[in-house]
Amino acid sequence: MKKIFAFLLVTFAAVLPAEAACLSQAQAREAVASGKAAPLGSVAGRAGGEIVKAQLCQQGGGYVYVLSVLKGGKVTNVTVNASR
Repeated sequence: MKKIFAFLLVTFAAVLPAEAACLSQAQAREAVASGKAAPLGSVAGRAGGEIVKAQLCQQGGGYVYVLSVLKGGKVTNVTVNASR
């Protein structure tokens, strides 16, 4: 069990870009509604596959989407600029 937890912890840490602070759903809605961040639909084409999970995060004074993308039977993590 400890090995599984350690693996998940390392895997999750690898998903997030360095120094990214992800927003709650309410915060993400506000950032999009205020025009500070692009809606997910407008950047989805840059994902390169089917988006299975998305999180809006702040990074370096701007916004990024951290996406889990299904492509070719594999799930990969993609970071897409969401700043306006």
